Amino acid sequence: MTYIVNENCIKCKYTDCVEVCPVDCFYEGENMLVIHPDECIDCGVCEPECPVDAIKPDTEPGLEKWLQVNRDYAEKWPNITAKKDQPTDADQYKDETGKFEKYFSPKPGSGD
Repeated sequence: MTYIVNENCIKCKYTDCVEVCPVDCFYEGENMLVIHPDECIDCGVCEPECPVDAIKPDTEPGLEKWLQVNRDYAEKWPNITAKKDQPTDADQYKDETGKFEKYFSPKPGSGD
């Protein structure tokens, strides 16, 4: 088992989860984070930290797409190991659905 980040993170990109991760398995895209499934130790400490409920165990039904998105982009994006400020308009997007199709960006995050 591993944890994954789903579309709830898109355009919100809160990084509370990064701060508590003991193995630094988060990677940063332009407008979301992903978890590297081979680095995640399944401890689950990140899940309750996410204010938009974007982190789920991959054992939940229907998350196969997100497991693949996390795997693919964790290989391409820079590792993030410290909390950053969320986008100033994050709250505007937190309850929106269909964000992957509307806003997903394959570009890497700033990595700073």
